[in-house]
Amino acid sequence: MTTKKHWFFSLPYYLWLALFVVAPLVLIFYQSFQGLNGHFTVQNYVNFAESGVYLKMTFNSVWYAFLITVITLIISYPVAYIIAQFKSRDFWLALIIMPTWINLLLKTYAFIGILGENGSINNFLRFIGIGSHQLLFTDASFMLVAAYIELPFMILPIYNSIVAIRPSLINASLDLGASRWQTFRRVILPLTKNGVFAGIQAVFIPSLSLFMITRLIGGNRVITLGTAIEEHFLTTQNWGMGSTIGVVLVVAMLIVMLLTDDSGKGVHR
Repeated sequence: MTTKKHWFFSLPYYLWLALFVVAPLVLIFYQSFQGLNGHFTVQNYVNFAESGVYLKMTFNSVWYAFLITVITLIISYPVAYIIAQFKSRDFWLALIIMPTWINLLLKTYAFIGILGENGSINNFLRFIGIGSHQLLFTDASFMLVAAYIELPFMILPIYNSIVAIRPSLINASLDLGASRWQTFRRVILPLTKNGVFAGIQAVFIPSLSLFMITRLIGGNRVITLGTAIEEHFLTTQNWGMGSTIGVVLVVAMLIVMLLTDDSGKGVHR
């Protein structure tokens, strides 16, 4: 009876998984072997491997995703640690979560208004006599906006891993003569490793396939695989090549997940 109940309540999850995860992946993989005429071919993968343009896009995607992840990690760990010490941490955590409720496109256009030629920053620079500068369509502006958008997804898993640490472990370290820095390095940091890895997955993987921010904020300076996928599906109508790039991204994401998988190795309550 228990097994039947388990399957009954699990059925919606497995249906959702099959329809919206497995089926799209199978479709993309199948489509990647289709030529422009609909015939079976491996030429899409050959073109990808032999094209310097696609290899450069792959490098750019990994490099920008790496930089965005590093920036968000450097900011997120101290923020998560400080919030975890507050008595009113639920309030501060809500402030971190609230920006995720706003549509991504709206946030991107808001940054266009801030960084544009007649935006808030340039108006302030002109006011103090420095003069306006080209802030939009640069690598720095792209990474700034992308890091801002991804920041909550790095803070939350790190915060959860910090609050899960038993205070007695920290107190024991201090009582045994360890300094605050030694306690952080030898106790807190190892125990929050799972949260850091989860945050890296949550930021690095989506950052690999960014395309809207690259268009609106980075302009033509920032070209990634996500941009190429958009171009092939919406402009050139070469769905086979677009699917091939999608398969490459999926493989890259799986590699990242394997490299940052630390399940079952952490210390739990």
